[in-house]
Amino acid sequence: MLLLTTKCSISSLYLTDCGSCSICPYSVQLMLFVTVPLMCNIFSKLCFCDTMVIRILRWGEDKRYDRMRHNVGNLAVFFIFQGLWVWTVTLPVTVVNASDKDPSIQAEDIIGWIMWFLGTIVEILADKDKFSFKNSPESKGKWCEIGLWKYSRHPNYFGDILLTWGYFVASLPIIEGAEWLVLIGPVFLTLLLLFVSGLTILEKSGDKKFGNVEAYRVYKKRTSALIPLPRSIYGNLPYWFKAVFLFEFPIYNRYLNRNRTKLG
Repeated sequence: MLLLTTKCSISSLYLTDCGSCSICPYSVQLMLFVTVPLMCNIFSKLCFCDTMVIRILRWGEDKRYDRMRHNVGNLAVFFIFQGLWVWTVTLPVTVVNASDKDPSIQAEDIIGWIMWFLGTIVEILADKDKFSFKNSPESKGKWCEIGLWKYSRHPNYFGDILLTWGYFVASLPIIEGAEWLVLIGPVFLTLLLLFVSGLTILEKSGDKKFGNVEAYRVYKKRTSALIPLPRSIYGNLPYWFKAVFLFEFPIYNRYLNRNRTKLG
């Protein structure tokens, strides 16, 4: 649990005579659930920033921001929305840090931070794989199928969603009453990536580029939209199962079907 306690002084973070023990239990809790996750989160963001800097230096631009570059209003709206996004997603952490409750470590804490850790690792590896792919001369005119992208069409978004739900699960021992509104955070991010700015846009772009290529159609049929799974398993699942349990929604194939109609 991410819990900042005021019951121990700063000097008691590591060695203290807070009561009868030589190592303060609150300092252990702080070290495990504040310091370590914070350092890992900083590390993940540094990896992301490093990737962004290299992308700009090598390619000279980031096409995702081209339309906003010459319109200050659009750029302002974009960054305000980004700030709202971050605030919403981190609501569970904010509420827990503001709470004066001090329960012991519970199963929800462990499960939540396992989710957070796995999500962070998946997101870092997926971004690394995608950058390596786009930086390869052989990638021109192809879609990414290396590393984690063999098992998911959007493993980076899966990692992002998983770590965000991890925050929420780890906050469960603390939240009560109106604090359950922090559920807005992970729900907001999940819906945003599934239906607004994430998978929907990228699936549409991919279908427009490669929708007439048979190998691409096979790739989409055998590769999970979000949750990483072996192709030998995913490819043999019925579509209704994929749609209900694995987020393979019809909107992700809307433009693929249009291309097929045009060819017919």
